[in-house]
Amino acid sequence: MNKGGDDCIHEECGVFGIYSPTLADLAPLACFGLHALQHRGQESAGIALNHDGVFRTIRDVGLVSEVFTREKLEALGQGHIAVAHVRYATTGADNLRNVQPLLINHHKGSMALAHNGNLTNAFALRTELEQRGSIFHTTTDSEVIAYVIVRQRLRCGSIEAAVSAAMDLLHGAYSLVISSPTKLIAARDPHGFRPLCLGRREDGSIVAASESCALDAVGAAFLRDVEPGEVVTMDARGLHSDRSHCKTAARSMCVFEYIYFARPDSVLDGKSVCLARQRAGAFLAQEHPVEADVVVGVPDSGLDAAIGYAHASAIAYAIGLTKNKYVGRTFIAPTQDEREMGVNLKLNPIRSVIEGKRVVLIDDSIVRGTTCRRTVAMLRRAGAKEIHMRISAPPFIAPCFYGTDVDSAKGLIANQYTVPEIAALIGVDSLGYLSLEHARLLTGEDTGFCTACFGGDYPTEIPAPGSKSRFERRIHEE
Repeated sequence: MNKGGDDCIHEECGVFGIYSPTLADLAPLACFGLHALQHRGQESAGIALNHDGVFRTIRDVGLVSEVFTREKLEALGQGHIAVAHVRYATTGADNLRNVQPLLINHHKGSMALAHNGNLTNAFALRTELEQRGSIFHTTTDSEVIAYVIVRQRLRCGSIEAAVSAAMDLLHGAYSLVISSPTKLIAARDPHGFRPLCLGRREDGSIVAASESCALDAVGAAFLRDVEPGEVVTMDARGLHSDRSHCKTAARSMCVFEYIYFARPDSVLDGKSVCLARQRAGAFLAQEHPVEADVVVGVPDSGLDAAIGYAHASAIAYAIGLTKNKYVGRTFIAPTQDEREMGVNLKLNPIRSVIEGKRVVLIDDSIVRGTTCRRTVAMLRRAGAKEIHMRISAPPFIAPCFYGTDVDSAKGLIANQYTVPEIAALIGVDSLGYLSLEHARLLTGEDTGFCTACFGGDYPTEIPAPGSKSRFERRIHEE
């Protein structure tokens, strides 16, 4: 489950890659791309720069601004391909050995790999590889992906053919950005669980990134999304594609990309994240109307849903909570009192908006109830007359195996209490969740979402219980 007592659903990872036939100073651009994707992972960051097949890396634990200094970026030197990554650990502990991009040296050259997602058959694959003599240096499923691709590369005529062949063996969620000595590869699993898109700069550089906001950050115009199951190659011949795995599985983009993970200015699979969140708020107003004076969103992902609720309900919208931008989600405090103070550092109510008002409070989720209970108490202290909470997602009742950190149903508040009981526990006058039916329509139509964590069907076979953490346990036992 979530780390450090946090009650948020955490991001998975963000990947970024750039191939340039002309530019050689790509490290700063890769850093800009990671800044735009920082919301997807705040535990570690890394860049691998490729100059004629020679790879140099900067990888460390911390935020992008902490890992990369001007001096470090300059020390990377020149290169025509860069692969970069920000990470939140869903498989593999958050230590230095697991920081990406991974750099693999093999018989046919070198490879840098960045991965967003989670394999469901990682443990079985790793066990098979170890039995054949493979030696693992990390506890991530990303290294499993790298080894599977390398084994295929020894049999295939090109890196893109090796990635395509590996897709027959990899199950689950993976959006990949890979550099070989001469090529940049972008690949997305056949279900399309996690986003991946392409852009082009005016100088001819081609960019692959988890979200379109990263394209904007480096001055790249959006070209298109990488299709589920597609392998895209960028090299001296331009951009070419292998679609042999496209349409081999049902499209299953994680619906929480639209509800919470992605930045509101991003466009995923052709659909605006901002508009999807506003649509969620409008659905909530339709499903759970209430008489109130003001609609307030919990920053940041609750804001657009609050605007949608206010517009649909004709209740005034206002900014009632202000967020301290200088306290990251990785804030860790050793004592309960300091954790309580940490919540106050992150959010603070605007009393003039709240005092004496009947407030509709919009947030994206309730996991265990601890954080929203503190937020509600904060609004009560600010003088809220009534608080009616609306959640722009259905209740979490099942684990996710595709890249978020809800890996167990244990501890999920919706599995233990009814909606009225949850409302009483968190201290609100009423509580309403978005229905599963409307969650599937956030982009205006049911384009195929994974809603397994809300009680929907799993798109793939799920892993054996406990296999997700066995990598760590094995290392500790040795």
